[in-house]
Amino acid sequence: MKDKVEYILNNALKRLLDNNIITVPEDTKINVSIPADKSFGDYATNAAMVLAKPSKKNPRELAALIISEIQGISTLFSKIEPAGPGFINLHVKTEAWAGVLEEIAQKKENFGKTDFGLKKKVQIEFVSANPTGPLHVGHGRGAAVGDTLARILDAAGYEVQREYYINDTGNQMNMLGLSVFSRYMELSGDKKIEFPDSGYKGEYITGLAKELKAVNGDKLMHMPQSDAVALCREYAGSSILAGIRKDLEEFAVKFDNWFSESTLYKDNQVEKTIEEMKSKGFAYEEEGALWFKSTVFGDEKDRVLRKTDGSLTYFAPDIAYHKEKLGRGFSKIIDIWGADHHGYVPRMSAAMKAIGADDDCFHALLIQLVSLVRSGEPVQMSTRSGEFITLKEVVDEVGKDAARYFFMMRRCDSHLVFDLELAKKKGEENPVFYIQYAHARICSIIRKAMLLEQNPEKGLKYLKKLITDDEIDIMKMLAKYPDTIISSASDLEPHRIAYYILELSTAFHRFYNKNKVISEDAELSAARLLLIDCVRQVIVNCLDLMGIDAPETM
Repeated sequence: MKDKVEYILNNALKRLLDNNIITVPEDTKINVSIPADKSFGDYATNAAMVLAKPSKKNPRELAALIISEIQGISTLFSKIEPAGPGFINLHVKTEAWAGVLEEIAQKKENFGKTDFGLKKKVQIEFVSANPTGPLHVGHGRGAAVGDTLARILDAAGYEVQREYYINDTGNQMNMLGLSVFSRYMELSGDKKIEFPDSGYKGEYITGLAKELKAVNGDKLMHMPQSDAVALCREYAGSSILAGIRKDLEEFAVKFDNWFSESTLYKDNQVEKTIEEMKSKGFAYEEEGALWFKSTVFGDEKDRVLRKTDGSLTYFAPDIAYHKEKLGRGFSKIIDIWGADHHGYVPRMSAAMKAIGADDDCFHALLIQLVSLVRSGEPVQMSTRSGEFITLKEVVDEVGKDAARYFFMMRRCDSHLVFDLELAKKKGEENPVFYIQYAHARICSIIRKAMLLEQNPEKGLKYLKKLITDDEIDIMKMLAKYPDTIISSASDLEPHRIAYYILELSTAFHRFYNKNKVISEDAELSAARLLLIDCVRQVIVNCLDLMGIDAPETM
């Protein structure tokens, strides 16, 4: 409905512009919004307020002109009235809302999908955990956010690629190899190799060492240590990565591309990027180190690319990686990082500008911490021995659907308290159960109606029967769904879908508890069956965006 209102408003403004009644500067932002207070109408626009000054008119006077023009070209509204310093409130006719049911009945699973993104290429890189250990709950939240955002952008008409960046080089991988080798030597009875102070201490390291020993026996003990450590590193890295892939698949997360950091060095892309930055004057030598002039692009200080000992910082290959992304033709590059990367955002934003990206190309979403609680008590997330709560453990306990929804219940940059007991409850206080039960309940009603030879599709002939406030409220909620997808996509806020589907499910349960769907009035029954079937379809569409199942029985 919002798109229809915007279309009508734009036509009215164009007519006023063509008749030299108003002036519309290029940077003018005219909004159509939904008022928080229902008494202010279904939609409101700031058109008169923002155009009054450039048009040299009083805001209230201009509002009257715009209202007159709208009324001359459209019969969609029952009332249009000026409000405050240049706002216009628009009340849509009650019978007009039924059109959304016709649209849903026609489009079904495609309802809500738009061409808003114009097939622009977008890449989302998320999770990207180092293959040095299994995924923990923080990675799980990043996976849910990234995958849901990708699904939303796809529905909004973008061409989306999901990418996992494998950090398979550097000190952390060498430390992984040394950690496994040390445990291997312990298992072999050789205590001469001390476990490194900063090594990976989790029980999974011992498990990897046992696997290596089962396959190789004492072979590694007779190899040069550097070769043995390299073998441990390769085995452990590939084994852990395989586990990560499996955990993500079970979490309904699939990547289009797995990009290995090591390829940047094989193709010499890191050095080529550094040389390009030098040639542009964005890199300089000082005190034996190589620096990036990130302050030129708004960063608080310049950043080191190559240290005095000749080794590269993590920042250097990251720049090369993002340059490689640009080379693949993405117009929008979205990185989803942990909250501890907050300070990394300005320098990467600066680097993106230095390598030629548009100002609106790079976006970083930060994932705040997750706290697990059970029966009101905090769950210990990690120990000094290196053990931590894994994503797999949470999914095994509460299920994939509950885990995905709970990770999406808050803005990703807000701290999340994940109540394990609540996620398992079979009651309305659990939002996942509440939403899925709404779908299952509708399916049950429709099955019963079919036995009575009543089909929801017959309701298309009796839409005028839907006149109560509860019925209109549901149709208004359904009409908001396409706008919710667009706003979620444009603002990169996937949690809005979680909020929306809970609000829609609440509206349905409230309607069902107050009204009989199947009654002696056959025409009203058919219309209400269509209404709830449209609710069912939009619930399915929303759950699909969130990677959550829609059970037909519960």
